[in-house]
Amino acid sequence: MLLYIHGFNSSPLSDKGVMTARFMAQSYPNVTFYQPQLPSDIQEAITLLETIVKKAKQAGQTLNYIGSSLGGFLASYLAERYGGQAVLINPAVNPVELFDGLMGEQYNPYTDETYHIKPEHKAQLVACDTQVILHPDRFFVLLQTNDEVLDYKLAVQKYHCCQLLIQPGGDHSFIGYEQQLTSICDFLQLEY
Repeated sequence: MLLYIHGFNSSPLSDKGVMTARFMAQSYPNVTFYQPQLPSDIQEAITLLETIVKKAKQAGQTLNYIGSSLGGFLASYLAERYGGQAVLINPAVNPVELFDGLMGEQYNPYTDETYHIKPEHKAQLVACDTQVILHPDRFFVLLQTNDEVLDYKLAVQKYHCCQLLIQPGGDHSFIGYEQQLTSICDFLQLEY
């Protein structure tokens, strides 16, 4: 099983989401691939992801995740709590601090949804925070140094004991992501 987790105000229709779905359909058609649109409510998003993971685990499936930005934060939580391998793309390390500046009305251009970030969403994120990575062998972290949204150095500090790919330049979208999909799937040890 591979679960792709998109970032904040994003969707499976983002460039990385579309590239990943296309690559999986072409190269790994036998792998069960989930790519849900996450609810804007943090707790609902966490519940949805945990439901997918628990069902896959009960079915005896191997757990694998690709998480981008806030999705990387959530993938860290899932891999540490339920097991499995996770590839993190420019992951958010401390989204609780980011949410301080996002309180109030938000708009998701992919879903055409207007919603509100509330103080309780921060508490829900805190409950999922993996402050210390206990299983570094489970993670492959891809970072670009010119990420305009997140400071890549924070991810280097948190995931220093994990497999890292740090590319100079780039941006938050991770330029050249499509060229990394083969090495991502190799790390996850997906079967054809």
